[in-house]
Amino acid sequence: MSTNQNHTPEEEVLKDQETEETAAENQEVNEETQTENTAEEELSAEERLTKELEKTKQTVEDQKDKYLRLSAEFDNYRKRTLKEKAELIKNGGEKAISAIFPILDDLERALQNMKNSDNVEAMYEGIELIYQKFLKNLHQEGLEKMEPIGEVFDTDFHEAIALVPAQEEDQKGKILDCVQTGYKLHDKVIRHAKVVVAQ
Repeated sequence: MSTNQNHTPEEEVLKDQETEETAAENQEVNEETQTENTAEEELSAEERLTKELEKTKQTVEDQKDKYLRLSAEFDNYRKRTLKEKAELIKNGGEKAISAIFPILDDLERALQNMKNSDNVEAMYEGIELIYQKFLKNLHQEGLEKMEPIGEVFDTDFHEAIALVPAQEEDQKGKILDCVQTGYKLHDKVIRHAKVVVAQ
């Protein structure tokens, strides 16, 4: 015996409502799942950004620390260099003055002997020896005495204080006499020679 299940319109409406409710529940579940997934993705993205920010902050701190150390090292280096330079200048002067002491001693002895001696020739020889010794000490410090007589006049080394007529043609522009000696220190002119030039 076959039973024909015919649904009444009210049953049909109830069935449709149940289907809609089930669909609505499924949709809510899907939306909740998507929201949870999106929240997890946002959370993981936020965590990733937080980690990157912390890493960047650490890098900045490291670089700042390196910069401060380097700056302090350079400042110490600069101070040390200035101190060494000042000491070199100070000690350089001390060395030059110490080299002069024997000459001062010789000059004192010469002055003492000049009081008791009438021999001008001997006094001249003594002072000449002191002078040569003094020049030798200065030469060891890099001082060089200019010998300009007979050279061509050069404004880099000489200062003309007088011009005189040349007696011969080949003397023109040359130095005839030196009134004040010039000096060079390590090839740098520290005093120009005052000279008489032929024109």
